[in-house]
Amino acid sequence: MGNLDKHSFLDFAYQLYRTMKTNEISLVYEGEVTQEITKTFTSLTERNLAKSEESNAVQRKVFNVMVECLQNISKHADSMGDEDGEERRGIVMVSKNEDSHNIITGNIIKNEKVPGLKENLEQVNSLDKKGLSELYKTQMRDGKISDKGGAGLGLIDIAKKTGSTLTYQFKELNDEVSFFILTSTIKRNL
Repeated sequence: MGNLDKHSFLDFAYQLYRTMKTNEISLVYEGEVTQEITKTFTSLTERNLAKSEESNAVQRKVFNVMVECLQNISKHADSMGDEDGEERRGIVMVSKNEDSHNIITGNIIKNEKVPGLKENLEQVNSLDKKGLSELYKTQMRDGKISDKGGAGLGLIDIAKKTGSTLTYQFKELNDEVSFFILTSTIKRNL
């Protein structure tokens, strides 16, 4: 029985690897997001990009957006349980297609925070570059980045850096928490 489990796991791992290759997913991480993990993940991404034919400007954007996304998880992710000290876990994936790089992050969020976050995302998506810069300045000046204080600097920054609409999804897991998925897209032909 043990062998069968091992075999089916290896099979699953290989299928996952093939899916990743087909979709050009270069990195996947699931677990606690700490400063160390952020550093490791960003240096791996940097190394991967350096080997590719990507322009420096695109590499820099992918790198900066990834740092911002990881920091968002480490600051804002909630835990599944009631323990406040429980680790802030998340999932991060970097994928590439013909015309863009995608950074996909997912983390647990308390259901009570969902409406506010949705509103913030909509606000960010409704603004052009100039509007985003003004909102960023306002947030910096007012310093009211609470749950109710409008869009967080992280989201504004990601939108400014990518120049693309932020794609998001909330999947309710139970009465307490949902899974929040955010996709940031960086165009390859800047």
